[in-house]
Amino acid sequence: MRHRAFRIAVAEEFGEAHSGVLLRDYWLASLGTTPDDALARGVPPREVWEALCAEFEVPEARRHGRGLSDPQEK
Repeated sequence: MRHRAFRIAVAEEFGEAHSGVLLRDYWLASLGTTPDDALARGVPPREVWEALCAEFEVPEARRHGRGLSDPQEK
């Protein structure tokens, strides 16, 4: 997952207005940081996305990102 696809997935799942606040301010216990700080430190976007999905209990069917193709399917 690239950074752009990550940001699209977050905006699609959590809402465009809320996604900026979520990425900047939400503390992800599993990563020990905020999503933006994790990305800045080099954590892969897919790992941050998976942490967000787990934290907010995003259904498995949407964990590849709303409107994005499932990376497991070719």
